[in-house]
Amino acid sequence: MSGAFFSHIKYKPDSQEQRIKEEAIAKWVAQTAHPPRTVEDEEFINMMEKIDKRLTVPKKTKITNLVDQMYLAEKVKFKNRLAMARKVTIGIDIWTKKGLTASFLAVSACYFNVQDSKAEHILLNLKQMVHPHTANSIVTLVEECTEEWGIRKEKIIMIITDNGSNMVSAFRVEEEDTSSDENDSNKDSDEEEEADERYGTLERTPCVVHTLQLVVNMVKKEQAIKRLLDKVRHLVRQFSKSSVATERLLEQCGLILIKDCETRWSSSFLMLSRLLEVKDHVTSVADTMGWDCLLPSEWQKVAILKDLLLPFAEHTKVLESDTCCFSLVVPAILDLRSHLSDFSLAHARSYRDVATLAQKMSANMDLRFSCFLDVSASNFSPLAAAACFVDASVSAETLIDSDNDDIQNLLSKAGEYITRSVPYQEEVTDDEDIRNAEVSEVPLQKRPRFRFFSAHRPSSKPKTSKASIRQEVQKFKESLSHANPEESGVDFWSSQSSTMYPLLKPLALDLLAIPASEAFAERVFSLTGDLSSGRRNRARITLERSAFLKLNKV
Repeated sequence: MSGAFFSHIKYKPDSQEQRIKEEAIAKWVAQTAHPPRTVEDEEFINMMEKIDKRLTVPKKTKITNLVDQMYLAEKVKFKNRLAMARKVTIGIDIWTKKGLTASFLAVSACYFNVQDSKAEHILLNLKQMVHPHTANSIVTLVEECTEEWGIRKEKIIMIITDNGSNMVSAFRVEEEDTSSDENDSNKDSDEEEEADERYGTLERTPCVVHTLQLVVNMVKKEQAIKRLLDKVRHLVRQFSKSSVATERLLEQCGLILIKDCETRWSSSFLMLSRLLEVKDHVTSVADTMGWDCLLPSEWQKVAILKDLLLPFAEHTKVLESDTCCFSLVVPAILDLRSHLSDFSLAHARSYRDVATLAQKMSANMDLRFSCFLDVSASNFSPLAAAACFVDASVSAETLIDSDNDDIQNLLSKAGEYITRSVPYQEEVTDDEDIRNAEVSEVPLQKRPRFRFFSAHRPSSKPKTSKASIRQEVQKFKESLSHANPEESGVDFWSSQSSTMYPLLKPLALDLLAIPASEAFAERVFSLTGDLSSGRRNRARITLERSAFLKLNKV
């Protein structure tokens, strides 16, 4: 009796049990974008009564306050982490709701969390935009976001966007005015050299996965291939519109056909792959429905086309990761280039149209990815090569052990980038070391009398020698022969001593944390689509808060 009696006594309002459960309810409300008034719904109260009879279900005002407190506390926590981060990669993407009722710009940040020693990707803001989505409006919102979060421009290593013209224009590097006098020119030149010594400049990098899909989309422009794909789509459409055919297919194999979608990555490959997987069942059902199916020669070409697209789908899956995949960009592109070359040679006689397509895709890839591979290109950036170099799992195989001239040029640029990524000072000579040691050993009474004044004199920032970073690079190269190929780049560097690699280790971890795509920003909109549907369609203020709390794993 006593146990039953106490089970009906409510928790005290200020008790830990009551507080923990109130916070759990607030977290659920925030992350699902349910209105706070949900907690006052009769069915919700009845449900909570069955879960815990001692709980007093809080009112909507209490829940609103708790959600606001949670959001502000999490923002402070991530602000502190960003303040400690050495470098930050910004990812942005735009999404428009169905019905064109509102547009939003998602801004994310990826960095190496020095506290937890891991790469981290978080949502910063979900800012509402007004049409038109001009380059100027994009830049303005991004600057507002970085200012709000205290991210200095020199801390941003790059900005990842899609290949839209507004994105390209927003972060295009402007040409410097050369009409100034000689003194100004010399000054600008000095500033340029100073900027080159920093590692990381504010530059736009195209989303690698989005760019890969532009290459893949060439299959829709080759007429012979386009006719085959149109016939495949027609067959898939017939099944999707017929409940009878779909039911029969499900009865036979438990699967349905997949339609491709312009905005979904690897969708053509997924459509062809599923069609081949259930080929016999599709043929059987199509015969019973009296539909025309693919000819045997067409089935063969579908299989060959699937083989052509398979490596693109595999690399897309890896490169769309939220963190730690930018170092895989160079090996992935080189691998796809080799695949297209081998593919075109293998099918040059039997399927000339597919072989020609592979050649065109290869040429298009070279053009689109010149910023990563072609050191003579005007838009070349050594970042990808440098990230590849410090990734112990791919560095030797991709760059160091290769005898290809182009790859050796990439390796050289990667080395130059890493060398100039630390502040520079002349190497200290042995005599200077001796003099410094002698000064430190001078007895206290013989030191300068004005030690307090001397302590307040401005001192130069600690700098390191270029020779030191080169020595660390050489030491890293030598260690690669003993590296575990199954170990990720981040795990490799996390296990290395900071005293052995005081310069290279933090730089490597920052480079390895970089994502290769803006997939994280795009995934924000998969979530916000759910958070703004139905009765929540007009949610504006709570949308950013809900997405922030859900995506950032509160």
